[in-house]
Amino acid sequence: MPKVSAVIVPYASYLRVYEPLAAFPEPERGHWAGYARRPERPSCQDELRRSLADLLPTPPIPVPVHESADAFVVEVDGVVCVCPWRTRLRGWQALGDLGGELPESVLDSVLPPLVRRQAALDYERWLERNPDARPWIRTSTWQVPLNWFVLVSDEERLYEKGAGADGAAPALRYRTPMVQARRRTARALKTLRDTIEDGPLIDGLLEVGRWLEEFHPRSLVELDYGGLVHVLPAGELEGDHSAADVHEGIEALRTGDGTAAGEAYGRLVERWRSVRDRQSAN
Repeated sequence: MPKVSAVIVPYASYLRVYEPLAAFPEPERGHWAGYARRPERPSCQDELRRSLADLLPTPPIPVPVHESADAFVVEVDGVVCVCPWRTRLRGWQALGDLGGELPESVLDSVLPPLVRRQAALDYERWLERNPDARPWIRTSTWQVPLNWFVLVSDEERLYEKGAGADGAAPALRYRTPMVQARRRTARALKTLRDTIEDGPLIDGLLEVGRWLEEFHPRSLVELDYGGLVHVLPAGELEGDHSAADVHEGIEALRTGDGTAAGEAYGRLVERWRSVRDRQSAN
């Protein structure tokens, strides 16, 4: 059996917020300032492998006992920005979502009811002490939610083909300033409310918009395809311009061009069908 550290954990995409050090109170700011100076820091795959390792004991550990002291770090125009993992908080939140994603029989075999109930009680007690807690990272399995693409533009797309001399995996991500993400969200919400009925797209965009408002205005927003790059064929990944299709569809709605809006939506559906088929097969 391969070691957990050697496993590539796929099939999830991420929406991350990197906040400038000035957004953190002391002593947390000092911790992240020192952390950012480390010559080597763990990657997103390291984060997932650690989470996977917690599921190997019997009974499994669905939520870490202690909160992570790790983060992702980027530097933009000389400003160091940090995205804390907050693995424990995200574990509790993910556990609450599992009931809608897995059949009860499968869920019980992976995480026994007693383990889930104890984790839920622990989360309730923790929330009483930390009512304003929120994650810096949102995760979606087997898809990139359409409302995430609203936050970014095709010009911010960064595709790395991978499979070079160093054997690196492909990568596809977008990064945009927080002010741009908020502006695009507001514009898209106005168009959608004026042109379509309330539904999952508007609700999801409202939720993401409220989440963005909780962060420093000089933050950086990152949409990362994460492990989904291992599901999409290389040719499709290289030609994936989903953000452009989403914005084209919204602009078509704004101008009353239902045909163009339908064509943009059709491209999105066709592109992500193969990923949904993989999910059903698993």
